[in-house]
Amino acid sequence: MSRQWLKALGAALASAVIATASGAAAQSPSAAGALQSLPLLTDAKSREIGPENLTGQPGMGGRTELKDGSAKNAARDLGRGWKVNPYIVVPPGKTITLGDAKGPGVITHIWMTLGGAADYRSVILRIYWDGEATPSVEVPAGDFFAAGWGRGAEPVVNSATVAVNPGSGFNSFWQMPFRKEARLTLENRGGTRPLTIYYAIDYSETAVAANAGYFHAQFRMGKADPATGDYTLLDGVKGQGQYVGTYLRHRAFSPGWWGEGEAKFYIDGDKDFPTIAGTGEEDYFLGSYSYQRKTPQGGRVETSYSSAYAGFLSVQDQPIDADYLKPGDRRYGEYRWHILDPIRFRRDLKVTIQNLGWKGVTASKFIGDGTYLPLHDDLSSVAYWYQAEPHVPFPALPGDAALTDLPKPPAQ
Repeated sequence: MSRQWLKALGAALASAVIATASGAAAQSPSAAGALQSLPLLTDAKSREIGPENLTGQPGMGGRTELKDGSAKNAARDLGRGWKVNPYIVVPPGKTITLGDAKGPGVITHIWMTLGGAADYRSVILRIYWDGEATPSVEVPAGDFFAAGWGRGAEPVVNSATVAVNPGSGFNSFWQMPFRKEARLTLENRGGTRPLTIYYAIDYSETAVAANAGYFHAQFRMGKADPATGDYTLLDGVKGQGQYVGTYLRHRAFSPGWWGEGEAKFYIDGDKDFPTIAGTGEEDYFLGSYSYQRKTPQGGRVETSYSSAYAGFLSVQDQPIDADYLKPGDRRYGEYRWHILDPIRFRRDLKVTIQNLGWKGVTASKFIGDGTYLPLHDDLSSVAYWYQAEPHVPFPALPGDAALTDLPKPPAQ
């Protein structure tokens, strides 16, 4: 999938929001729909907020005086208009406003690359809609872009709504409508280290459909509940909306396969049993049979992939060998975008996934004695959804030490 395809998809999704607002039929969020929408003329006005135009307003780009520019030394022989202020430095312990756009409008694309901070987990992205007091998005920056394993371990992500391009180009194509104001902030928790950020926030000033929900993303981390085996991806959501995506960072410790757990969606009053119950972790992320493929030598290996709607992002693909069948510290990312199949709810929503493996795994018995083993892996996640405001305030984000710590694997 090309970057042009992703841009076209973003344009199609924005056109769908605009078209619905004007009474026209919304375009399907597919490659064909993206291409079909490109000739359609609208009254939308394109804007971009970034270091070279902090307001996004017409004719305000590239105006920074040389003496005030972040790159004044590099541009000293060229002067104003020559890449004078391409980045912003965020001091440690400080939060800056990346952008403050007035509505109505739709954010269509966010790009950023981060330098200097100790860890991507130390950089917190927040988004507030229409003057709300608590954020609708509050996520460590790397995790928001499906890159939860930090600097130097960025995956290549080539999906319909998130792209991570070499070396650390983070892109979001989630469509984010707002009616009055969109305010984006970035916090640097990185100890004593300043953060250097290059970024762009692309948006359209345009009418927004009356039934358009607001984009939300929430981070969680921890272990599965010992009593139920469930790790909670999202809970406490009230109101009408649709769930559109999951990113899961999974740190596996047990011998052998670690992804038997079922994803479950408790919708509109479900209590003990969900409306939607999946068949396994790799199944939910649209893979199968432990993400394995056969090698030309006759062995097996876990295989990473990144596709439009799902991906398995191993920090290092693991051969299914004697080392794999020992206790370890294996690190994975997985994403699933419900773009064509959103999970719709009218009153409330809870989402969980079990942490489950196999008992008695050996080289001759890859699934052990054939019985499941509840696991205690380190898990963290981002849940993405749209809903009508107001939203229930999120649980408190863990402190920087907890976010960035990688405790030793448990004794086996």
